[in-house]
Amino acid sequence: MATFQNEQNNEKSKKSVAVIGAGYTGLTIAYRLAQKGCRVTIFDKENEVGGLAAGFRLDGVPLEKIWHFLYLSDSYALDLAEELGVRDKLIFHDSTVSTYYDGKVYPFMSAKDLLLFKPLSFINRVRTGAVGVYLKLIKNWQPLTKITAYEWMKKYAGKQATEVIWKPLLEGKFGAYYDKVIMSWLWGRIKVRVDSKESSGEKLGYFNGGFGVFTNALADKIQEQGGEIKLNTSIKKIISANNKVTIITEDGEKEFDAVASTTPSNVFAELIQGGKQVKKSYLDKLKSINYVGAIVMTFSSKQKISPYYWHNVNDQKIPFIAFLANGELAGTETYQGKNIYYIGFYAEHNHSYFTEEKEKIMDEWLDGVQIMFPNFDRTQITDRALFKFKNAQHIVDLGYKSKIPAYQTPLKNVYLSNFSQIYPEDRGLNFAIRDGEKIAKMIMED
Repeated sequence: MATFQNEQNNEKSKKSVAVIGAGYTGLTIAYRLAQKGCRVTIFDKENEVGGLAAGFRLDGVPLEKIWHFLYLSDSYALDLAEELGVRDKLIFHDSTVSTYYDGKVYPFMSAKDLLLFKPLSFINRVRTGAVGVYLKLIKNWQPLTKITAYEWMKKYAGKQATEVIWKPLLEGKFGAYYDKVIMSWLWGRIKVRVDSKESSGEKLGYFNGGFGVFTNALADKIQEQGGEIKLNTSIKKIISANNKVTIITEDGEKEFDAVASTTPSNVFAELIQGGKQVKKSYLDKLKSINYVGAIVMTFSSKQKISPYYWHNVNDQKIPFIAFLANGELAGTETYQGKNIYYIGFYAEHNHSYFTEEKEKIMDEWLDGVQIMFPNFDRTQITDRALFKFKNAQHIVDLGYKSKIPAYQTPLKNVYLSNFSQIYPEDRGLNFAIRDGEKIAKMIMED
């Protein structure tokens, strides 16, 4: 009886922490805190863990709702995969990249490919190559926060290269915000790809069995260490008072010693609005960060459509911005011998895609694939799916640094960590893990 009582007392003395969001930031926070003996509960409104890397099955093949891969430089993710015992299932493959422009697919992987890219004049091909080399050599990125990517490219790459290469990419990613995004964001995207190159070219990592191998290993460890994962649970309110934090859900309320929220900043603002410690200026800061959403389609087919993995779509006649042939990266054997394809598009929240029927969007996009690849045969498709995500990409605009909220919020014992705070780097699984480690350490030291 005494032993049982001691166990109960020990359990009560452990620090209790709620983590809102079961993406990689939230999972990492929970994992590290559970290792330290905390009583951790993860809440997520979805029915699976992983956030943007959440898994599903297409034609029997385990996949991610949004395509994912790792770079050679993703040290936090690689170290965690090693720790969880799944590093041996991560294989780095040679990446192949192309650009679709004005009815033609052009390889876009080497200096030779650039020199043969006829949509640009010869002098502008050389100029574009020189700009690429210059960007790779930049160490001090701070000056790049004072000019938009669109203006910088017009100035240094020239009008033609900007209109043919850079504007379509920025417009496809950010919509009406295309001319607002600062150059340091684009530099960061270029840098991470350069850091993942070897002499043979770019290397990208993919797990045999999909990223669910990594995600599930992390979730399993959390539960093995006593952590609890509550899915299909929406958070209505966060209230901090008397050194405790109360989480209110549809099922009631529960008190914790600390809370870590990994929601987008504007969503977090709604959760804490009305709290005594929350000033309007803080809420305005959270809401000042704009987001666009993502719509992603994936389909399996008996047909090999393209020899390239990644296709940047720089043509307004096509209703999406990226086409990926995953089998050309990881090999069809990774996908049980099937050809797996992804189509991607970013949209503002008021875009019609967020209200249109999924079947209509998929049919429209397959029409676009038909334009890109005249030999495409949609009767060879064996399965397809489409997913919609709001707040999938934040807008890094002029003065963005002043908008970034601190990890420690004005509410005592409440922390915020989301990809809007990943700066100057862009969102990504590796940095989600890095920031999860950081928040867990802050909570333990507080």
